[in-house]
Amino acid sequence: MFHYLKYTSFHIMGLIAILSISLGENFIALGFAAWIVVYMGADLIFGDDITEPEYKYPALLTWQLWFALPILAMVCFVSVWHFAPQDVFGYGAMFSDLVGYDILAAKANTSLGQYILMVPFVGLIIGILGTITGHELTHRTWDKMSMLIGRWLLSYSFDANFSIEHVYGHHRYVSTKDDPATAPRGRNVYAHIIISTIRGNVSAWKIEKERLAKKGQGLFSIHNVAIRGYLMSAMLVAAAFLMAGWTGAIFFVSAMLMGKATLEVVNFMEHYGMVRNPQTPVQPRHSWNTNKRASSWAMFNLTRHSHHHAQGEVPYHELKPFTDAPMMIGGYLTTMLVTLCPPLWNRLMVPKVLEWDKKYASDEELLLANEANRISGLAAFEKVQYKVEQ
Repeated sequence: MFHYLKYTSFHIMGLIAILSISLGENFIALGFAAWIVVYMGADLIFGDDITEPEYKYPALLTWQLWFALPILAMVCFVSVWHFAPQDVFGYGAMFSDLVGYDILAAKANTSLGQYILMVPFVGLIIGILGTITGHELTHRTWDKMSMLIGRWLLSYSFDANFSIEHVYGHHRYVSTKDDPATAPRGRNVYAHIIISTIRGNVSAWKIEKERLAKKGQGLFSIHNVAIRGYLMSAMLVAAAFLMAGWTGAIFFVSAMLMGKATLEVVNFMEHYGMVRNPQTPVQPRHSWNTNKRASSWAMFNLTRHSHHHAQGEVPYHELKPFTDAPMMIGGYLTTMLVTLCPPLWNRLMVPKVLEWDKKYASDEELLLANEANRISGLAAFEKVQYKVEQ
């Protein structure tokens, strides 16, 4: 039973977010702090999870993924509710009657600073509850319900088209120059957020254009999944506008963009600096892995990224820890925070990338590494050139 329940940690953290945002005032900061401290602290304290349990009832694990959508929708509702001039759906009165705490008064007293802090807080929630769960669901191309729920989860970060580019582009070209999501050596995370977002959308359109052409369907039509993805996000923004006007819509768009940035930070750290000939098969060594317990449970084993890329169709509960794969700096949230400080990231990651070259790279990949080092713009990479017999 425990192995089913361990994946409910993100449901609990989602409920904590709903509660803290509803309470307003300083509770918003406390809720945000709880997310950071719990996920960073638990990874440091509880170590790795390398178990490989067998599940007799995998449908329960799928339902856990589906529950992310109502939880995320509620987080976003209570966030936008704060900016509405009226008590939308009587939520404030109902909540106050239920818990005996006047959140309408708290809403009026919540400072601008707390609302500014709510942008990265909700953005982080969108990134974890929306993008990571949506990622798992949209890999299940055989399951229409999972695909539908997954795309709606991704639409909260303007990224329903992730289901196109990621599944049919990223998994094909990972760790190569052709992959928008793979960060080359020397790139910093802030540049990557912009570059990967633009290139990822261009790639999704290219993939969708090719799919529609094979079916003899028009690019600008209802058959275009990319267009439908943009419309899904537009509907969410429109709902925020109807609830809370321009202020609510601007807040929500900011949080959605923060959620998208969170995804690109994750992409940045999952394959940074790795190289591969696109004509060779993707292997576990072409992804940075981690088996930190809290990250694994909260992110549905996305942490077992090496196996995920070796076999993208494998459901999260069947992914193996691959303890001999190249390992990240730490758990996901810890590593995400390190990326935000490029000097610290370079100090910690350059040695790991160079170690990857020596331990995991083939001769062909060492030649690619030489070129990557030469154009990296970082002296620590530029000074390293490998001698390879051709």
